[in-house]
Amino acid sequence: MSTLAIRDLHVSIETDQGTKPILRGVDLDISSGETHAVMGPNGSGKSTLAYTIAGHPRYNVDSGAITLDGEDVLAMTVDERARAGLFLAMQYPVEIPGVTVSNFLRTAKTAIDGSAPAIRGWVKDVRESMANLRMDSAFAERNVNEGFSGGEKKRHEILQLELLKPKFAVLDETDSGLDVDALKIVSEGVNRAKGSSDLGVLLITHYTRILRYIKPDFVHVFVAGRVAEEGGPELADRLEDEGYDRYVAAAAASA
Repeated sequence: MSTLAIRDLHVSIETDQGTKPILRGVDLDISSGETHAVMGPNGSGKSTLAYTIAGHPRYNVDSGAITLDGEDVLAMTVDERARAGLFLAMQYPVEIPGVTVSNFLRTAKTAIDGSAPAIRGWVKDVRESMANLRMDSAFAERNVNEGFSGGEKKRHEILQLELLKPKFAVLDETDSGLDVDALKIVSEGVNRAKGSSDLGVLLITHYTRILRYIKPDFVHVFVAGRVAEEGGPELADRLEDEGYDRYVAAAAASA
């Protein structure tokens, strides 16, 4: 069993107005096989947490720690984090002109595993995963995310997840911009990845609709860069009814 542990994490960014604190002491533990939903209003620090785990250079870790099975994640480069078993599905996947999906996937798999996958088995796995995600096989020869719709980009993120087989996946608002059919397809992909491994999932979302398909074990409410409340799946149901107003008001009162 693996554990991704976050301890008293404080993170800031540099803006035109100076240093802006975003995360203000976050504690979170995710173990293999668990699904943790992080919910909260815009600007609460959810995406900052995702990109800090992945190693985005814009985010400055002022104090605290992130460890993966006791190893210091913050001391790792971005590629070292990926090889250690961390995966980020981005809210806004970028286009990579000149790099085909097939080349991108095989290069990434080779970099993570340390050796190239056998061609016959790899092609079979790619075709099977694409079929499951309702992706036309022609996508394999298109440039990464170039001209893709929002739903196609998100499906491509989950295609990477299924093929690269990380220990922990951080899904940053994977449900944003998806219609009902695409949401179901993407959710099924995440559930398949979990069902075939001990994948731990940190699922960041504003809304509860994706939680109808990807069932969380734990729910964490983020407000003003802190975890305001934690609970089980029932907490998400309460948020659906009540929203975040009382958390935001409490954070404003204590500021």
